[in-house]
Amino acid sequence: MSGRAVVVTDSTASLPPEVARARGIVVVPLQVVIGASVYDEGPQGATPEMVAEALKGFRPVSTSRPAPAHLAGVYATIAAQGASEILSVHLSAEMSGTYESALLAARESPVPVTVVDSRQVGIATGYCALSAVDVLDAGGDVAAAAQAARRRAELATTLFYVDTLEYLRRGGRIGAAAAILGGALSVKPLLRIDEGRVVNLDRVRTSARALSRMEDLVVETAGSRAVDLCVSHLANPDRAGALAGRLAERLAANLDGRDVWCGELGAVLGAHVGPGMVAVCLAPLLGGAPSAQE
Repeated sequence: MSGRAVVVTDSTASLPPEVARARGIVVVPLQVVIGASVYDEGPQGATPEMVAEALKGFRPVSTSRPAPAHLAGVYATIAAQGASEILSVHLSAEMSGTYESALLAARESPVPVTVVDSRQVGIATGYCALSAVDVLDAGGDVAAAAQAARRRAELATTLFYVDTLEYLRRGGRIGAAAAILGGALSVKPLLRIDEGRVVNLDRVRTSARALSRMEDLVVETAGSRAVDLCVSHLANPDRAGALAGRLAERLAANLDGRDVWCGELGAVLGAHVGPGMVAVCLAPLLGGAPSAQE
């Protein structure tokens, strides 16, 4: 990384580890607190399975941002390895204090740090980081890479179904969707990320209808654009896999041979949505930019 800019993101960006490594993206973990134990998010710490099991067992689960001092240490290490600048891309500041931690850490960095609030969550933030790397790899500067990250975030659509709003309510992440609490807890909520917050999109009577509605909305939103697509879930692999398969067929022309990513949601986001959640992120490609999988 000597002499060049480096992209940093956080673990909620849900990038496959091999993709982050291949693209030179540094991933900083958020933390999950289960009972009295604190874990870094990741395969060697808090896993989606641990979170799902704890939630099902009614054990207390919470999450926390990286401390500014920790991020400052990451920036210092990257600088010591020869980086000339850092672009730090993180999940919505409306949902987490990670962006604030990054701003505070940037003040202590020995090299310039540009911090981007993606105003997204999950793989949508990951796609922002990938678009930033695309620009840097093509010879662009950090300002252009940050602009690409923000533009990719604006284009992305994140929809998700949850079995219940209870976990979002507990974590205080429900935002404008609070308007459908109460009686709505007996229906199946379909939600989306809008301006960095969770908002209500629709209410249906069954999970099958919710997933069907989400599928149709994703296809409608894609239109004729070239896209990257990811289906995520927490403890709901069969339904997520089936949805990914149907979307791969219906959006074959949009994907142009690119795979639909499908996997379990990370532990931090999983703690706020609960078991059974299924999400779809549709991220149109930027003009002339490589896809996430190239």
